[in-house]
Amino acid sequence: MTRILWVEDQFHWLNKLTPVLQSADFGDGEGGNEVQTFKFAEAACQHIRLAKNAPDIAILDANMNGNDGAGFTVQRALVKKWPQLPIIYLSEHSGTGIEQNALEKVETKDFIAKHQDNIEAVLCWRIKAALRQARMRGAMPQISAEVIQQGDLTIDVATWEVYWHGERLMNPKNSARPLPPIPRKILRCLVERSPRAVSTDQIADYLELDNFNYASYRQHIKTLRDAFEQMAQKLDEPSFLDVCKSNRGIVTVGDEAGYCWKPMST
Repeated sequence: MTRILWVEDQFHWLNKLTPVLQSADFGDGEGGNEVQTFKFAEAACQHIRLAKNAPDIAILDANMNGNDGAGFTVQRALVKKWPQLPIIYLSEHSGTGIEQNALEKVETKDFIAKHQDNIEAVLCWRIKAALRQARMRGAMPQISAEVIQQGDLTIDVATWEVYWHGERLMNPKNSARPLPPIPRKILRCLVERSPRAVSTDQIADYLELDNFNYASYRQHIKTLRDAFEQMAQKLDEPSFLDVCKSNRGIVTVGDEAGYCWKPMST
């Protein structure tokens, strides 16, 4: 059984496609899928915040109730909680700037035009493909239930993985590799102890490392800042390095030879 979360404001499409989605075989040899629908972005976001179990895939309308950004609002809530969740759009705005933003800025897996003669079949094909790709990547396991959340920053306590706006932070020297473990642990310590500064000696005790000095600390902080900067460029956001200079993000505390995490504005 596949669990589908669908946000759509038009009853016509809900009535037409819900039975199709419920009975389709998405690669597990079964039908009887669970389709949970929402007509308003606000209701969907509230459900996502409170939900304990992740869906297998989400289908989003882009423009809902006259708001071009409604679908993106729901997507941000989804990726904040379940960063690896496959998300596709089913929209009447194919071929517009809305589709461009969905594919380029928020990295949607697919954007499907509603008005096709065989839309029922097309939608099922695309869902099946998205689920297959997710399984092949090993992306179906979601982040653990225990996370540290600070605005758009999420740290998975079980894996130490760091997510910013739902995207995993990667090694700034090689974007195909994950962020190294020591910078991830340093970031967790800074976030947990915010707004207090963390000195070199304190971080050495936290990491249980001997011969850890301020030069090492400074180098790992540089790696963290560069990783955030890389993600800011990818998401077309303001420079993270400039944000740090404005006394937010990862802030240098010179008197204590340490650093502090100061929450970002959202």
